[in-house]
This record gives sequence, structure tokens and C-alpha cells, in this order.
Amino acid sequence: MGILGSEGVLRLGAAVLLVVTACLVALDSQTKFLYYQIAKKATYKELNALYVVVWVHSAAAIYSLLQSGRCFFFAAPIHHGTSRPATSSYLTTATLCFILDQVVVYGVFSTNSAGVEASIMAITGADSFQWMKLCNKFTRFCYQIGGALLCGYVACLLMIVVSSISAFNLFRLYSPNKFLILKAK
Repeated sequence: MGILGSEGVLRLGAAVLLVVTACLVALDSQTKFLYYQIAKKATYKELNALYVVVWVHSAAAIYSLLQSGRCFFFAAPIHHGTSRPATSSYLTTATLCFILDQVVVYGVFSTNSAGVEASIMAITGADSFQWMKLCNKFTRFCYQIGGALLCGYVACLLMIVVSSISAFNLFRLYSPNKFLILKAK
């Protein structure tokens, strides 16, 4: 398996973890009865950060699946031993993949971190805002959200490795001796 196959496997693994994260967050709910009559249900829609996590992780999973398909089915094998000339279309594709990979990694990491921050507020509460602790009443809900966010961070680590491969695929096209000059044909 070459570097392209490894990239495809990593992208597929990240997509699976992103789907698991989105599904765990979106499908998690717990209902408690307060005072034996009033039912209170905790869902991901209670925290806006978790709502955004579901959508961003879903979009990132779709992107990762499309890119893994590109790695497995549409890309021509690259021979690293030969000096392959950089064509304009290959350079454009490599640049676009690098930029999109960076956007996806930063987007997933930032929304996952916002979800963690909102979850910590649900665990500790905030007396100054009169926000009550949520996780002492909905413990199963909070544990499942914590596991989902952990899966999101593992997916983020896989996407960082993929982004590094994408950077390698782009910057190997440039000459090591001259700044931002493509390698000679």
C-alpha cells in the first residue's frame, strides 16, 4: 500500500469516527421525571454547541468519504522515485485538497472544543448566571456526550495526519533550492 492508499484508509477511518460522533451526539437523550409529574428531556439541542457539532462533523464526514473515494478510485498512482513534472491541474488539485483539509481539521477541532466547553458548563454549572448543573441529573446523557466528543478528537488526530500527507503531496512539487518555484520538467 502506497502513500495514496494510506491516505485513503486514514480518511475512511476519520469519516467513520466523525459519523460515530455525530450519531452519538444526535441520538443521545435522557428523560427524567421531576416531582413525579414533570418530565424533563435532555438532548443535544439543549446546548447550541452540540447542535453545531452534529452538523460540522456530518459535513466533515461527507468530505472525508469523498476524498477517500478520490484516493481509492480517481487518482493516478504517483511514482515517488521519478521526477514527475508538476502539471497545472495536478498542482491545482493538490493545493485545493491541502486548503480544504486545513479548513476541515480546524473546523472539526474548534467545534469539538466548543462542545467540550459547553459540556463542562453542564457539569459544573455557573452560579453567577444561575445555570444549574445538568450532569448530576442526566448522568447517562453526559457520559455518552463525553464519549462522542472523545471520538471526535480521535478523528481530529487522524485528520491532522491526513493534512500532513496532503501538505507533503503539495510541497514536494516545489523545488527545494528555489523558493516557490516548481520543479523543472
